[in-house]
Amino acid sequence: MRLLVAEDDPRLLKTLLHIFQSNNFSADGVSNGRDALLYARSTEYDGLVLDIMMPEMDGIQVLRELRRLGINTPALFLTARTEVAQRVEGLDAGADDYLPKPFATAELLARVRAMLRRKETYLPDRLACGPVVLNRSSFQLEYQGCTQPLSGREFQILEMLMQAPGSIVPTERLITHLWGWDATVDTSVVWVHISNLRKKISVLNAPLEIRFVRGAGYTLEVTA
Repeated sequence: MRLLVAEDDPRLLKTLLHIFQSNNFSADGVSNGRDALLYARSTEYDGLVLDIMMPEMDGIQVLRELRRLGINTPALFLTARTEVAQRVEGLDAGADDYLPKPFATAELLARVRAMLRRKETYLPDRLACGPVVLNRSSFQLEYQGCTQPLSGREFQILEMLMQAPGSIVPTERLITHLWGWDATVDTSVVWVHISNLRKKISVLNAPLEIRFVRGAGYTLEVTA
């Protein structure tokens, strides 16, 4: 799952990105409302975590504009504004949830997971491709009672491929989705993670193959 985090406090933004990335989310961070709107309009995100008090545009203005444009990405307001009237204003603007600062990390993660479960396109905890299952709770690949643990990047890559089996996922899209728009990651880094995934699929003797299509990207196929 990919999140956009908008927070104008640089220390807190760094902390939030660390929390999400350490818990197997991809996360991009911005520090003002204009950038939040620009990034969120791409519709590349599964969820938004927005501060309200931000320069250029506040979080409520950002969310109202997104909803006006028909962008229904789930959103959680994370803010020091805790008055009832302000919470109502945020929810009326189209937010799915509201968490005041300071917050507990466990509650933040639980609320984000709950928010993502409410998505119309939410994927179940067990994502199947043929007889092979990606367990999105334990971050393991499962086949015939055997499991292989996946690293965060391996899990994110395989999740993308398993959502569109047989379709080609461009390498550039993998990089953007996992590392962000401004990433300077070389395509060889993707290849290393793909290579590790292939080894783990092979250990399971699972009927999956990740194929590279030259000049296009990667595709996942069921081989039996």
